[in-house]
Amino acid sequence: MADRCGDSTARQMGRVTLNPLAHLDPIGTLCILFAPIGWGKPVPVNPYNLRNPRRDDILVSAAGPVSNFLMAIACGILFRIIVAIHGGSLPPREASFALWFVWSVALQGVIVACGLGLFNLIPVFPLDGSHILKGLLPTELAIKFERLNPIMPIVLLVMIFSGVLGYVVFPPIYFLVTLLTGISFS
Repeated sequence: MADRCGDSTARQMGRVTLNPLAHLDPIGTLCILFAPIGWGKPVPVNPYNLRNPRRDDILVSAAGPVSNFLMAIACGILFRIIVAIHGGSLPPREASFALWFVWSVALQGVIVACGLGLFNLIPVFPLDGSHILKGLLPTELAIKFERLNPIMPIVLLVMIFSGVLGYVVFPPIYFLVTLLTGISFS
């Protein structure tokens, strides 16, 4: 999206690739293994190269969560097709391991993609939601909001480790997963 909006920084740095190694952050990867959080390298964007910086920052920031939700929809469709093939019920593992495996991967795909999309929409820097909110705020408020950026990663970590984040993110995740799969979490 940044490339379409005029910033070719990521392309020039070799980050427009499906090779997962180009996106691994060493500390973020270790945290995935040993802590309840993890991350990849952020995609480099130079806002000075964007044709319309305020609008384009929103578009660039929304591209990640939108792609997560599109992936959740695709997995949800696959999930529902498999349920329909199996006569409207969930396939037991013994019925057809291949069918059960694809069903299971589709369900996990919906859950993970919805979780990532919603998490990244939280308006706390460095998440995409903070860029989207900043772009939507009036200029004076956006400047004040941006001054909070240095403390926001700490706020995010406190939200994660205190469990507060779960109260914010899990209800909409359950709603979206139910909407896309028909499985109720109540």
